Amino acid sequence: MIDQSWYARPPGVPAHTSAGGVVVRVERGRVYVALVREGDLPGYVLPKGHVEAGERPEEAARREIFEEAGLGDLRMLSSLGVRERLDYGKTSWKQTHYFLFLTDQVHGTAADRRHALAWFPIDDLPAMFWPEQRELIESNRARIVALMIGLG
Repeated sequence: MIDQSWYARPPGVPAHTSAGGVVVRVERGRVYVALVREGDLPGYVLPKGHVEAGERPEEAARREIFEEAGLGDLRMLSSLGVRERLDYGKTSWKQTHYFLFLTDQVHGTAADRRHALAWFPIDDLPAMFWPEQRELIESNRARIVALMIGLG
C-alpha cells in the first residue's frame, strides 16, 4: 500500500529525473484521460519514465507516453509541474515532470505487452496506484476542462 512514507525522502537516497503526461482527448463534449495498466499492479498509472541523458523532460514524456500507451499524436498544452516520491523499489527519489497533452488518437499499442491503455472520463477516474498522480489530475481538472472547451 502506498502511504505517506513514499513521499518523504530518506537521507542518502539518490534523485532521478522522470517525465510523463496527462494525455486527454475530447469525445462528444466529455474530456477523457489516458491511463495505463502496468502488469499486475493494482490500479492505473499515468505514462511516465526516466529522462535519458541529453533529453529534455518534454521529449522524455513524449517518448514514455508512446512506449507505455502507444500514443504518438500528441500536442503539448502546458506543464503541470513536478511531483516527487520514492520509486517502487524505494531505492531512488523520483522527480517527475508532468505535462498536459491533447490527442485525437483513441487506440495505442504499448511497446511492453504488460502495459495496456484505457480511457476514463476526467470526472470518473478509476483506482490509481500512485496517489499523487490522481491528485495531479484532480487538482488540475477545472483547468484541463476549461482548456478543452476553449479548444473546442
